[in-house]
Amino acid sequence: MCYQEKKLRGPQAPAWRYSLHYWTDYLFVNAATLLWAGNIVLGRALREAVGPLTLAGVRAAIASLLFAALLARRGGRGSELRPREKAHVVVMALTGVAGFQVLQYAGLRYTTAVNAGLVNAAGPLITMILARWMLGQSLRRQQVVGAVLSLAGVGVIISGGSWAMLAALRFNPGDLLILAAVVLWALYSISGRVLLTRHSTVRVTAVSTILGAAILAVPAAWEWSLAPPQWSLSVVAGLLYIGAGPSFLAFMAWNEGVKRLGPNGAMAFYNTLPLYAAVVALPALGEIPRMSQCVGGVLVVGGCLLAARVPGLAATAHSK
Repeated sequence: MCYQEKKLRGPQAPAWRYSLHYWTDYLFVNAATLLWAGNIVLGRALREAVGPLTLAGVRAAIASLLFAALLARRGGRGSELRPREKAHVVVMALTGVAGFQVLQYAGLRYTTAVNAGLVNAAGPLITMILARWMLGQSLRRQQVVGAVLSLAGVGVIISGGSWAMLAALRFNPGDLLILAAVVLWALYSISGRVLLTRHSTVRVTAVSTILGAAILAVPAAWEWSLAPPQWSLSVVAGLLYIGAGPSFLAFMAWNEGVKRLGPNGAMAFYNTLPLYAAVVALPALGEIPRMSQCVGGVLVVGGCLLAARVPGLAATAHSK
């Protein structure tokens, strides 16, 4: 139980005030996953109007301006980055800010928003598996079982529930791009964990986002020259949302939720992302979930929830 809850539950706190605080704790993490789900749906909706490099570049540029303004308002530079830490920042910029975003938006040109949301739900467990391999973190039996269930669900989703396609390794290229993006996101999260032992999450995310925007500038300009965005009011609104919502507001909401609920409590609600993606995609894109997506989604979310119940499973800061 967090400190704020203890204080509000004291003899002086009115019942309505405790009840309101209790629900706002969960509103923060749900707001974050809803914003990330909106990013997936908009990435799919804008696939014909804006190229993936341009979309990722504009998003990173807008987020960089917001983070720079936040850092300037807070003042102070914090502790200096060590040479090895600078290498981790570069890895974060290349994987999470540049690579993840480009691959996700490229994948959304070929697969549905529902599929993308479901595959993204496996991100925490893929991070856990890679952390075991790269950092030597131990895995408990419950986490292994959860990982197997979740990855089996990913297999059902990307194969469309066809065992013949699964056996022949014939998959939708968009689903494979989304899965590759999730692996890059796991590498981003692992590098972030190393830096967060000495630096604040806001500073680490801000610096990696700004560097990622610089990395994306030339590729985005090259794509823009070959295939300029098809401008309209809805496209401009979509770009502003993608730059401010998933990369900045969702990050702030998620970390406030982690602060209030703890890592395990927040991570359990991360699994609302595929649900929100499916709910938003239905009216926005007309995507109706298929049986294979429902079965795969149950396996993915169930596996994540099973693993998240293990004490000590940390939630990472996200800016999807």
